Amino acid sequence: MVPPSSGNAHTEFLRTGRIPRSRPVWVPDERRYLTHDEVAEKTGKKLETAGETTHKRLNSFHRSIHLPKIIFHRTLEGSPHLGYCHVTAARTFFSQDAMVSWSFYIANFSSEIGGDEVFFARINPRNSRMYFAVAVEGEAGEQARIDRTWRRNGLLSQTNSPREAMRNVLMLGAPSAAVREIVKRL
Repeated sequence: MVPPSSGNAHTEFLRTGRIPRSRPVWVPDERRYLTHDEVAEKTGKKLETAGETTHKRLNSFHRSIHLPKIIFHRTLEGSPHLGYCHVTAARTFFSQDAMVSWSFYIANFSSEIGGDEVFFARINPRNSRMYFAVAVEGEAGEQARIDRTWRRNGLLSQTNSPREAMRNVLMLGAPSAAVREIVKRL
């Protein structure tokens, strides 16, 4: 056997035609299983990073659209690798007398938005993300509740496409009809 001339496997392959595989990819002593809390913490960090990036992109679209930054995450009970992140919330006038308060979320799974008892129904972790906006009600300082007067499940928009989600949230957050026309052209 020819001793390796350098630590670079590509050079060694060109010189001898072999790739030395003497080193293990991982050391068995270093391998360990993560606890549910550790997985939930890692999931939360990833979700909040996605929320920060999304909020920054939403506010950089047009100078008249400024959505508040309200970022927090929750992981699903019993599945710490699955969760959702609240990104922003605002109020929108659909007509002169119809105002709706809403919140925008990102989830790292896809599902159907359920009714009263279970909010997420038929969770599918294989699809990478789901973006949704929900009508909410409640006073300042209270726990927000889903406003089911708009629809049975309170859902205003739901999609797996980041581009469509951006358009939906910008339409909800647009302060005037002129800005909505700009968003429609996307």
